[in-house]
Amino acid sequence: MTTNTSPIALVTGGSRGLGRSAVLQLAQRGVDVILTYKSNEAEARAVVSAVAALGRQALALQLDVGDSKTFPAFAERVRQALATTWQRERFDYLVNNAGVGAHGSIAEMDEASFDLLFNVHLKGTFFLTQKMLPLINDGGRIVNTSSGLARFALPGYAAYAAMKGGVEVLTRYMAKELGARGISVNTIAPGAIETDFGGGAVRDNAQLNTFVAAQTALGRAGLPDDIGGAVASLLMDANKWINAQRIEVSGGMFI
Repeated sequence: MTTNTSPIALVTGGSRGLGRSAVLQLAQRGVDVILTYKSNEAEARAVVSAVAALGRQALALQLDVGDSKTFPAFAERVRQALATTWQRERFDYLVNNAGVGAHGSIAEMDEASFDLLFNVHLKGTFFLTQKMLPLINDGGRIVNTSSGLARFALPGYAAYAAMKGGVEVLTRYMAKELGARGISVNTIAPGAIETDFGGGAVRDNAQLNTFVAAQTALGRAGLPDDIGGAVASLLMDANKWINAQRIEVSGGMFI
């Protein structure tokens, strides 16, 4: 039975891939979840049901993290959900996970794709966090999502990696500015993962998967639970003194 004192996490992009794994890993650790989805409500409902099967409570709210004009209304929906479902005014953990991919060389990248990456990954993370700050408990935690591509360079990912580099800098500034409230902020940086992200290339392209495995110290591409487990662990009390850090979860890719 869910109690009103259980921790609550807000996970963007929680209906699939790494976000879904993080939601389920958090539920296994006794955390209730508000998860967002962009368009596939059926997927989101399935995750809510899976959380319920683990004995925790979850709600799914629609959100396009690339459209910051909707954030004030979304914040109000979160406020209402907290009051109605948990009889609470604030939640504890924010996981800025939602993302999109776009591949193209610097010579070929179009402005529309660049703007989409900016709006979702950097502007979205900045302003959604801003709007959520009044709803996050003092002593809470924030995890932002970067990428191994912000450390190593692969042709075709310059725009995507630049946004993730911005997220890493933003994380340190968040940690500095929110420290007075006891809120820690860290970045999780996945390596190549077998999901449907980017058209499912790492998962479905055998040649690419073999390449990734050969470049990874642990000898395989990552799986969603490799990342979801790391995110959930980072939010637990045992790790509360970790702050302003970039934690790469790549199995040792390109070392």
